Amino acid sequence: MRFGYGTNGFANHRLPDALDVIAGLGYEGVALTLDHCHLDPYADGLGRRVAEVADRLRDLDLAVVVETGARYLLDPRRKHAPTLLDDDRERRVDFLCRAVAIGADLGAEAVSFWSGVRPARLGPATAWNRLVDGCERVLDAARRAGVPLGFEPEPGMLVETIAGWRTLHKALGSPEGFGITLDIGHCRCNEPDPVPHCVAAVAGHLVNVQIDDMRRGVHEHLEFGEGEIDFPPVLRALTAAGYRGLVAVELPRHCHAAPDVAARSVEFLRRAEHASRRQGEGGAG
Repeated sequence: MRFGYGTNGFANHRLPDALDVIAGLGYEGVALTLDHCHLDPYADGLGRRVAEVADRLRDLDLAVVVETGARYLLDPRRKHAPTLLDDDRERRVDFLCRAVAIGADLGAEAVSFWSGVRPARLGPATAWNRLVDGCERVLDAARRAGVPLGFEPEPGMLVETIAGWRTLHKALGSPEGFGITLDIGHCRCNEPDPVPHCVAAVAGHLVNVQIDDMRRGVHEHLEFGEGEIDFPPVLRALTAAGYRGLVAVELPRHCHAAPDVAARSVEFLRRAEHASRRQGEGGAG
């Protein structure tokens, strides 16, 4: 099990400092959110800055996935806008293609993204067609770059469940390279099945895992132990699924205490992993 930490939980740190802290705590990777404060894909000198980050990741022996959930990178007035569903969605498509190119240069294990919330004035059929078209275009760029995509079901968005991801995957022709990003907290919040069952259900398509605690029906990313998830069975399910990618902590609202939260999180996950192995050995016996 390779644990990572999301840089969106270190938004008050310079990116090199955040990477140093994360590596120093023993994490093996980062989920790097492209943002104005961390590797802005629209700032000058992008090629040089990407190369510097790649070198730093290599020096620290950190694996990386690229996340694209920055809140105000594309529009300073509208959170997460534009999405693939909006009238001005070309800016989102361009951003995601830039993320794919950056991911290729960083050696990223996946590039993760989501659908967005359907605008109230937009009909469901039009929204769906826009989503499929946008995903096809990003998938084409990802294929050429050799970077897997991880599409994340997100509560409240057009695609918010595993079932919705399956429908989208089928609409795209069930392509290779269009996997799923599974947020463990979202499974507790939003899915009808127990969290370990959710992991098992997508085992063959899992390319990225985000991990946090959560409560049923409440989309709030919580520190471990503050929600309702029993984590050893979840980690055991990931092992049983043959998942070898990063399991990255997703706590974007904890930046004010990032080093302490990251330290507590990795300690919790190590204990949970140890407990999952003990439980597995007990079951085998």
